[in-house]
Amino acid sequence: MEREELFKLLDDFAIETPSWGYADTGTRFGKFLQPAAASTIDEKLADAGIVHRYTGCCPSVGVHVLWDFSVGVDATATAAVAAKHGVRIGSINPNFFQDQVYKFGSVCNPDESVRIHAHRHMMSCIAIAKAVKSNLLSVWFADGTNYPGQDDIAERKHRMHGALRQWHEALPAGMKMLIEYKPFEPSLYHTDIADWGMSYVFAKDAGPNARVLVDTGHHLLGQNVEHIVAFLIDEEMLGGFHFNDRKYADDDLTIASIDPYAAFRIFHEVRNAAELHGRDVSDIAYMIDQSHNLKPKIEAMIQTAVTAQELYAKACLVDRRKLRDAQTVGNIVDAEQCLRDAFFTDVRPLLAEWRKKKNLDSDPLSAYRSSGYEAKVAAEREASRAARGAKSSGSHA
Repeated sequence: MEREELFKLLDDFAIETPSWGYADTGTRFGKFLQPAAASTIDEKLADAGIVHRYTGCCPSVGVHVLWDFSVGVDATATAAVAAKHGVRIGSINPNFFQDQVYKFGSVCNPDESVRIHAHRHMMSCIAIAKAVKSNLLSVWFADGTNYPGQDDIAERKHRMHGALRQWHEALPAGMKMLIEYKPFEPSLYHTDIADWGMSYVFAKDAGPNARVLVDTGHHLLGQNVEHIVAFLIDEEMLGGFHFNDRKYADDDLTIASIDPYAAFRIFHEVRNAAELHGRDVSDIAYMIDQSHNLKPKIEAMIQTAVTAQELYAKACLVDRRKLRDAQTVGNIVDAEQCLRDAFFTDVRPLLAEWRKKKNLDSDPLSAYRSSGYEAKVAAEREASRAARGAKSSGSHA
């Protein structure tokens, strides 16, 4: 591949960072706090702007409605804050798992009043999407059961179909609804959308603007994720990704920290579909969904973005003419070697050159560390949190 062709592909490769990745996060057992972690949507957007400033490939920020748009938060004003920091609001993520009424599910709940509650929340999310000019609704459900016989599985399926159809009809022109899946957790007996096939069926039934969302951590061990990706692209049903990595289950580790070859193989199937099969992959949403429980938030996000660029660039370098020739004659060794040659190529000099053309530092992480931003905002945010705490204590005196 010619250098300029690769640079054009890198120009078009944008990866969305999640607002929740800039805040303090943890596990069900607790969380460890970081002084520089963001605690308001404005702070999250400021941090996202920093990541985009140093990487040049993270122009949008996914938001979580209950965490970012609580009562009193002006959606239009928030979009303006994002623009001030050089980014825009990306995917809108509803919350169907946190409210106490969702103990037995949201839209699959046998209690109609709970299903109505979930519907109202979704309508609010669509209104927020319109206000911030987002064209992407990313939905995941914790719905499921923990014990055999707890509820009727088929009836729950029918309830999900009905909700998704209704919401699809409410989408404004140009907006897509991405439907995510997960085999288990928090539901440990059955999950209502447990795999990509179920997500595919629900999306096809919902309407033409619904697609499947692949979270790379949401699979049972041993699953061939790139096979799913190739299949969904060929069916024109792949809407996007939530990228992360895992060792055991849905660990939400930083992309490629455990298995970089797996992420490379996924990107390879995307480029393969475009270059060998003529599929339009331009509207696939590349999004990050990670919990940086221990790593510094912004450093982890920059590391993630740079790693994603490297693996995508490697996938672009696969010699597909040579690959097709080897496949045609059944030369398995040479076919695999096409992928290995690309994967083991050191693309960092090429990315440094691409960044130079964009007036970016060749080493985004080092440049960020030299800026002093983390120490500065840590001091400011600790002071702000202390002031808010003092004000809160005073108001209850």
